[in-house]
Amino acid sequence: MPGMSGRFSTVVKAKINKLLDKAEDPGETLEYSYQRQIELLQNVKKGIADVVTSKKRLQLQSDKLEQQVVKLDTQARQALSGGQEDLARTALERKQLAQTELQSLDTQITQLEDQQEQLIENEKKLRAKIDQFRTKKEVIKAQYSAAEAQVKISEAATGVGEQMADVGLAMQRAVDKTENMRARASAVEELEKAGAFEDLTQLGEGGNDDIDRQLAQLTTKSGVDEDLAKMKAELGKGSGGPAELGAGAGEGAAAGSTPAKPAAEQP
Repeated sequence: MPGMSGRFSTVVKAKINKLLDKAEDPGETLEYSYQRQIELLQNVKKGIADVVTSKKRLQLQSDKLEQQVVKLDTQARQALSGGQEDLARTALERKQLAQTELQSLDTQITQLEDQQEQLIENEKKLRAKIDQFRTKKEVIKAQYSAAEAQVKISEAATGVGEQMADVGLAMQRAVDKTENMRARASAVEELEKAGAFEDLTQLGEGGNDDIDRQLAQLTTKSGVDEDLAKMKAELGKGSGGPAELGAGAGEGAAAGSTPAKPAAEQP
C-alpha cells in the first residue's frame, strides 16, 4: 500500500534522525567540517600550482618560438643576400608558421594567467572564510562544552538526569529492601514470642519435636500413676485410714530414734 509504505519510510527516517541526533557531537561535527574546508583549500592551492606549471611550460615553448622566428628571419636575409631567393622564401614561410604558433601560445598563456589570478583570489577568499570558521568553531565548541557542563551540574543538582535517576532508583530499591528486612525481623520476633518456633537447641540435642514431647508427657504421666498406685498399696497394708498416714509420717519423722515400747510394757 502506498500510504503504508510512505508512513513506514517516514517513521524509519525519524528514528534514524533521532539516533543520529543523539549520537552527534557538535564538536566532532565542526572539526570534520573544518577539515573538509582545509582539504578544499589544499585542492585550490594544487589547482593554482597546476595552472602555473602549465603557464611556465607554454612560456618556455613561446621563448623557443621567438628564438626560432629571429633565427629564420636572419637566415632569410642571408639567403636573399646570397641570391638564393627560393631559400629565403622557405625561411620566411617557416617564420610565418612560427609566428602564428607563437600568437596561439601567447593567447593560451594569457588565459592561464587570468585563471591563475582568479584561483589566487578564490584561495584568498576561502582562506579568510576558513579562518573565520575556525574562530567560530572554537567559540561554539567552548560554548557547547560550557552548556553541557551546566546541564550536567543542573541535572545532578535537581536529580533529573539519567545517572541521577539510576541513583534514585537504586536508593529506592535499597530503602524497600531495608523495610522488607525490618518487617521480616519484626514478624520473626513476634512469632518467637508467641512460641510458634521450636527450640532448635533441644531439637538438635534430644531430637524432641512435637511428637516426641507428647510421647514424653504420656510417659511421665504413666510413671506418676504407677508411683501413686504403689504408694496407695503400701498405705493400704496398715489400717488404711488417715491416721495410718499420719503415723507413717510421724514414724518417718522419728526415723533413726529408739522405737517406742508397747503399751503393756509401760509401768
